[in-house]
Amino acid sequence: MSDSQPSPTSPALPPQAQEIAAGYAFTGPALDLGALMWDGACLPDARIRIPLAMLNRHGLVAGATGTGKTKTLQLVAEQLAAQGVPVFLADVKGDVSGISAPGAPDDKVTGRAAEVGQDWEARGFPCEFYALGGIGHGIPLRATITSFGPVLLSKVLQLNQTQEQSLGLIFSYADQKGLELYDLKDLRAVVTFLTSDEGKPELKDIGGLSSTTAGVILRALTAFEQQGMGAFFGEPEFDTSEFLRLAPDGRGTVSLLELPSVQDRPQLFSTFLMWLLADLYHDLPEVGDVEKPKLVFFFDEAHLLFNGASRAFLESITQTVRLIRSKGVGVFFVTQTPKDVPADVLAQLGNRVQHALRAFTPDDQKALRATVKTFPTSPYDLEEVLTSLGTGEAVVTVLSEKGAPTPVAAVRLRAPESLMGPAPETALDQAVKGSVLYGRYAQAIDRESAYERLAARQAETEAQKRADADAAAAEKEARQAAKGRGKEPQSVVEQVVGSGVFKSLARSLGTQIGREISRSVFGTARRR
Repeated sequence: MSDSQPSPTSPALPPQAQEIAAGYAFTGPALDLGALMWDGACLPDARIRIPLAMLNRHGLVAGATGTGKTKTLQLVAEQLAAQGVPVFLADVKGDVSGISAPGAPDDKVTGRAAEVGQDWEARGFPCEFYALGGIGHGIPLRATITSFGPVLLSKVLQLNQTQEQSLGLIFSYADQKGLELYDLKDLRAVVTFLTSDEGKPELKDIGGLSSTTAGVILRALTAFEQQGMGAFFGEPEFDTSEFLRLAPDGRGTVSLLELPSVQDRPQLFSTFLMWLLADLYHDLPEVGDVEKPKLVFFFDEAHLLFNGASRAFLESITQTVRLIRSKGVGVFFVTQTPKDVPADVLAQLGNRVQHALRAFTPDDQKALRATVKTFPTSPYDLEEVLTSLGTGEAVVTVLSEKGAPTPVAAVRLRAPESLMGPAPETALDQAVKGSVLYGRYAQAIDRESAYERLAARQAETEAQKRADADAAAAEKEARQAAKGRGKEPQSVVEQVVGSGVFKSLARSLGTQIGREISRSVFGTARRR
């Protein structure tokens, strides 16, 4: 996969460059990022690398718009796939799908390869293409409302803390009663029921639900659905273990979630990405430290995930990132500056690739100084270097094979070997419909769930009311007919209690509708 590794202590290297390069001379499998830059020169004999075993210690790829972050993701994803590690990538702008096709050599590519000592070879990599709810080019990716959980859904619906807590009560009730919330109409049905005269007593023991808050939640659900977002929730629910698949030749599959069709709904897709990660955490077994990750998950536009997040949401993110490492999953957040990521999360990101930053305004300058402070002590003037990096260049520090930070290195990055740009739409459609997963997830299904069960319960209640009215009318007639005969007819209570409708209703109220659902981190859940 990688070119041969020249001696990092070559006499041609300046002493300080030798010291930096020695920090990246790993003995085990590693990914090649590029060549060291020192004193204005690119040194192809000094390779900057990331140990494969350290990819599950998470990372950050940051930099201003247009500095080459997307190409860095493509470069790393290619090498991971080549070494048998599956990759998940969110393609926000729709320009990463070219990873499935061989690259096109041109002067820029060959020039970059020569500068960094890269034996460039055009090749594509095995890919699966997904789309949220099937909107766009990809296999439909859906989640049920039940498994998505109240914390994540509150962020999508932009609820405040009080409303989030109330939504949690609604989910708790549905879980206890075994009411499956597959899609938005199921959740609407439960909220409507719990605010009705019949349903209000059901919530008494767990805190109650104000009609005002319920109205806010219902309006948010209605607006969300009217924007065409209902397609993301339902069945068949996506099994995130599909991301762990290998191609027949042993290479890792690159799973690309196409997001251009929903890029105007950043809270939706960023939160949906978090559901995918939380679901992987929920399902995968503990494996501890491994020779190579089971999956590397790239979280693009990460600042959208944290903007306006509740405290519970941030705590859940921190917990997931901290613990998922032991399940063999590496997470890389991709954003503009490190300050976009909360400190508790940033502290867990051991690998850093920082592209150029701009310092045009006082706020920019403050962000630049804050970024410099997040790096280890370095012989570089990082404030100057970070503002002078060109496209496809970055400042890097990673964890060594022993888990210690490597020296800070300015790097000219290698050129991706796959197509740098979107794949043709016809090729995408062919790949999607030819996938073994297409038949599993393409067609939406609508099983019996909370909506149908509560509708049946309401119908039964209305039938009981009609029976009561008929019984009262019959009793009145019987009493009138019995006058003068000295015989007292059955009372209404006796008639109703003895009726088949009443016995059926009593059984339904005394029996839980389904087994209780348990939840874990983020309040996500899945019925197995």
